[in-house]
Amino acid sequence: MRDTTLLIAPDCLADFLDFNDFLADADQALVDMELDGVLQIASLHPHYQFAGTSVDDITNFTNRSPYPTLHLLREDSIDRAVAAFPDAEAIFGVNMQTMEQLGAEGWAALSVGRSQK
Repeated sequence: MRDTTLLIAPDCLADFLDFNDFLADADQALVDMELDGVLQIASLHPHYQFAGTSVDDITNFTNRSPYPTLHLLREDSIDRAVAAFPDAEAIFGVNMQTMEQLGAEGWAALSVGRSQK
């Protein structure tokens, strides 16, 4: 049994709002299949934008990926991770602080993102 799976959609859901709508449908599918509490969906997208941020806010890059991606996680594995790292909720804030310290220039210098064909 796998704890995590990535569903990557390189040829669809390029628009972030469409992706967000699809994410809502995917979350509802978990409820309909009685898998809420068993699986959790984390979302990643090339144009990810947290509510209340500007498009170019560097903290958005914590959830950006080269392609639209759904990360399926087993709740049991999340529980084990939280038990191993009691302050797991702080990881999110630390990631955002790291991005703010890195800044747009530092991020660009890492050369991460889609490969150029």
